[in-house]
Amino acid sequence: MATTVLAEEAPKTAGGTDLAPSARSAILMDADTGTVIFEKNSHDQLPPASITKIMTMLLTIEAIDSGKLKLTDKVRTSEYAASMGGSQIFLEPGEEMTVDDMLKGIAMASGNDASVAMAEKIAGSEEAFVQLMNERAKELGMKDTHFANCNGLPVENHYSSAHDIALMSRELLKHSGITKYTGAYQDYLRKDTEKPFWLVNTNKLVRFYSGADGLKTGYTSEAKFCLSATAMKDGLRTVAVVLGEPNTKTRNAEVSSMFDYAFGQYTMKPLYKAGDQLGSLKIEKGEVAELPLTATQNYSVLMRKGAKADEFRHELLMAKEVKAPVKAGQSVGKLVVYQGNEVIKEFDIQAPQDVNKAGWWKLFKRTTSNLFD
Repeated sequence: MATTVLAEEAPKTAGGTDLAPSARSAILMDADTGTVIFEKNSHDQLPPASITKIMTMLLTIEAIDSGKLKLTDKVRTSEYAASMGGSQIFLEPGEEMTVDDMLKGIAMASGNDASVAMAEKIAGSEEAFVQLMNERAKELGMKDTHFANCNGLPVENHYSSAHDIALMSRELLKHSGITKYTGAYQDYLRKDTEKPFWLVNTNKLVRFYSGADGLKTGYTSEAKFCLSATAMKDGLRTVAVVLGEPNTKTRNAEVSSMFDYAFGQYTMKPLYKAGDQLGSLKIEKGEVAELPLTATQNYSVLMRKGAKADEFRHELLMAKEVKAPVKAGQSVGKLVVYQGNEVIKEFDIQAPQDVNKAGWWKLFKRTTSNLFD
């Protein structure tokens, strides 16, 4: 996942224009750093409806990536999961589907029954899964959020904000495979059975807006029409969230306007590509004396179109020497980005691997070798 930074203070409104005039709350972010391009009442705590399922999908995809789950694993539907109303894929009690098919049902058809079935598969019960949801929300800095179920059906003490929804949307998008589900317009469940179920994505932007490939719609009579959407164009990925829209037509039009603004006003300036050599780090008394550092991701600057590229510069400030042991992920320096003489962003540079402390014999041989060299 590329890392970007807005090369100036982000405006709270798009040049004074409300890009989502009908929304109760809205936000437009650069997906990679969370830079706010536009926002409106973005911290208001509101019912998120089925946008809740972004967190359900996040915990599911994290369980897959960690090896706890496989896409081919079977998920059995409990009586409770099958009893969910609202949007569903009409799971029968005792019916089994793969994790892959359950994700399709959640992402495309907004299946409340599929969400509960996945929650029970991962945590044993929906209640235990909701606890995991709230713990993950806290880790992501979602301070305006409390989950009470895994699917967004109306219930007391279940709320989020446009800002927090954008945070969990960004986190979900770090798992590139998720857009296979959220970006598909149609598919089938139970395809080779007597009861095939045709899935059509509730997010019509994935068909009608070029570059759109997710993420999740929501509607209840209380929440009104909601959407967390993402689109990518020319290397720039954005997340647009609207809550409390009056109808789907207005919701989709306003999100499209937000995308148009982002892609029309901003462009990308790459700094480093993943795999580029950044430098090396000296390790005092380590098993290795020097650790090469390479870019683990793309680093880019999000800049307004028309801005001069030579206004921006960057420098790597690395620790001169770090004492072993070193842990993978330990901060060992920073990449500093300037616009003119002003620091606009600092990126943390981390050790790519563990380096244990060298034994006395290795240190002795290294010292004597240095003496002869």
